[in-house]
Amino acid sequence: QVQLVESGGGLVEPGGSLTLSCTASGVTTDDYAIGWFRQKPGRPHKAGIGCLSHSDGSLHLESDAKGRFIMDTSHDKKTVNLLMNALSPDDTATYYCAAQFIHKSCLSYGTGWDRSIKVWAQGALVNVSS
Repeated sequence: QVQLVESGGGLVEPGGSLTLSCTASGVTTDDYAIGWFRQKPGRPHKAGIGCLSHSDGSLHLESDAKGRFIMDTSHDKKTVNLLMNALSPDDTATYYCAAQFIHKSCLSYGTGWDRSIKVWAQGALVNVSS
């Protein structure tokens, strides 16, 4: 029913900026949160980046993203953007957005927050390289 489509990945030089967009379709409620994750090359699992909740407006960014990454959303809440600045080669990864309909507030973000996520976007590769 619900689908997420991600766009905006690509090649960017170190120190540069890139914006990823996550657009939802088939959504009949705004009572959910969007989480951002990334999986670095060779890593077995996705790591959390942050959360934007349409349910209560709460936000969360992991410590390594604070000061560099910003999340925002369109007025109709169909699209959530991840604005990434000051990128380094360590940011090279496949980035995913996901819809969380169970733990809908980012105030509850933490270890295991993503366990109940069932809707994931296809992923976008971000390659930070010269």
